[in-house]
Amino acid sequence: MVPREVVNVASLRHERRIAATADVVWDVVRRPESIPTWFPGIVSCTVEGDVRVITTATGMEIPEKIMTIDSTIRRFAYRVTAPLYTFHLGVIDVIEIGQFDSLCVYSTTAEPDTLALLIAGGTVGALEEIQRLAEAVKG
Repeated sequence: MVPREVVNVASLRHERRIAATADVVWDVVRRPESIPTWFPGIVSCTVEGDVRVITTATGMEIPEKIMTIDSTIRRFAYRVTAPLYTFHLGVIDVIEIGQFDSLCVYSTTAEPDTLALLIAGGTVGALEEIQRLAEAVKG
């Protein structure tokens, strides 16, 4: 067995139980261009192919590569590609628990650790907004 090099990265996960169908919750997050409506501090974005560039309230533009948008398992994954990050992976999973009952899980893995903490802090607010938008639909 060949030993693997272990890289220490910060990996954080937040989750939110939402009183809406998984399809309704998924509809909130599945479109890459919708992020300004539910992620605090992101005021706009552009999407071209698999590249999304978000613009923060401070005017910073951050490029991202969309890794997957899988409606079958309701997973959206992306990587921040800005040189600020050595590594980044963000994943949003929407899991059906029951009728009008879903779990939305937002995971962030990044290096350097401090930037993971920064993004993960925003994911808490994002989950609150995703919940508000999905529960307003009730479909």
